[in-house]
Formats: sequence, structure tokens, C-alpha cells
Amino acid sequence: MSITAKVVADSVSPQGIRLATLSLKYPRWIHAEFMTHRTFSRNASSSRAIPSRRLGALEREYPLRWDANIPGMQAGVALSVEQAAKAKAIWDRMADACAAGVAELAELGLHKQWANRPLEWFTSISVLVSATSFDNFFGVRWHPDAQPEIQELAKQMFQAIAGSTPCPLEPDHWHLPFVAPEETQALGLDIARRCSAARCARVSYLNHDGTTPNVAKDLDTFAKLAGDPNGPPQPLHASPMEHQATPDRLRDPANPDSWHFPAQHGNFHGWRQFRKMLANEQIAKFTPPA
Repeated sequence: MSITAKVVADSVSPQGIRLATLSLKYPRWIHAEFMTHRTFSRNASSSRAIPSRRLGALEREYPLRWDANIPGMQAGVALSVEQAAKAKAIWDRMADACAAGVAELAELGLHKQWANRPLEWFTSISVLVSATSFDNFFGVRWHPDAQPEIQELAKQMFQAIAGSTPCPLEPDHWHLPFVAPEETQALGLDIARRCSAARCARVSYLNHDGTTPNVAKDLDTFAKLAGDPNGPPQPLHASPMEHQATPDRLRDPANPDSWHFPAQHGNFHGWRQFRKMLANEQIAKFTPPA
């Protein structure tokens, strides 16, 4: 099993508020639990976007332990060596059947948004997460009562953050995952923010096919997410724009809550999200299609 966490951007505001962005990989079966933490800004790899052949080549994931079932949500003692071997064989048999079915559906021409889904049960997911606080997550998930895989994920995330040194940023200087400072300087802030959002949507600096991105394709991706600013209002696919942020200013240094732009913090604390600076970043009133 490969559960990993890597810091891709790490910044701290003049008020000492740290904003960290991490690239994660973990078994997809704990993704629902990860999604319950509402202070996180997240994007995740999608089976709708990954070619079936690439998804099928992903490493197969197994439970960290083969423990016995008992009443309640926590597992019991470990299965015997013989039972654990049988459990793994059954797991592999189910995974093989799903992989074979996915290959047949892909060969038939069924779109990957359906054909790929059964492989999710046995593979990992790549996730990008940004937050100004991870403490509640660590307290809940790095705990003996949590499922072993999410305990390990919380441990890996804690160690990644502990081993990283945040870069001090002043207001109007930006936290931009997957865009280096020299690239920001070369592109200009507006384009750099858009490129960062496009790469966050992919959950990677690289394209889905593994190639190095170019700015033109990144801007095209951003346009698909954000729509045409000169055209009629359209709903934004705005979650990739949450990872880019700049420190807010205090009106009164003696009052830690006297922010200039509190409505632009979103789920962050003390940081202004790019998403909150965009028009139509959320749908205020939904009208059903005709």
C-alpha cells in the first residue's frame, strides 16, 4: 500500500497564519471520510478524466491489516496467517474481475465516466488539499479509533507539514501551488493564478497523460472552469480556485479579527481566496433548465 503526503506549497502570513497545500495519495475507500473535513479545500483525481488504460495500470491497494470482524466500527485481533492469505486471495479475485470488466467496457467504447468506476474499489486516489488548520483532522484521524489507513494518512500529512518550512508572504503576494516564484514573475500574477488553478484541477503539475503542461493549455483549462468573462454569466467550477490565496490585512493590529476582506476568506482563516474574488463564484439562486 502506498499512502503518501507531500507539501507542494507552504506559506505563512504576517500574522503567523500558515497555509499549506499537500499532494496526497491514499486508498479511495477512505476518501468519503476525508471529505467530511469542511475546513479543507480539495481537488481529487477523477475517473471521468483518466484514460482506462492508465487507471488500470495503477497499483492495487490492500488493507493495511487483515483484522477480524467484531461488533462496532473498530476491528478485532488479526486474522490467522491462513485466514489473511485467503482474504487477500478473495480481494485479488474481486479486483481481477473488475479489471477485466473495465477493460471489456473500454474496448466496447463505453465512456470512462462509467467504465472506470469499478476499479475505484481497489485503487488509490490522488488529492490536493489546502488549509490554514489541520489540527482537528489530526486529532480525529490520527487516533486509535480511526480506520488504520486514514490514521496512516494523518500521520504522513503531519510529518510532511512538520518537515516543511513555510515561506513568509505579505499581502498581495500569492500562495500558488504548482507555480514557482520565477514562473509567476515571468507570466505575471493574473496568468500565474490561472495556471495554478488549472494544475490544481488536475491535482498535478503534469497533464493527465503525464506530459509537461504548457501555459496555453492551462489557460484553456481555466477558461473551461471559469467561463468567458465577456460572455453571459455561467456557473463556475470554482473549487480549483480555492488553493490560490494572499494574506489579508488587519484594520487594527490589536484586534485579530479586524480583517479588511473577511468575506473573501472562504474556509481559510486570515487568507483571501482567489475563488472569492471571482464573479459568480457560487450560484445564489438555481433555476431548473427548461
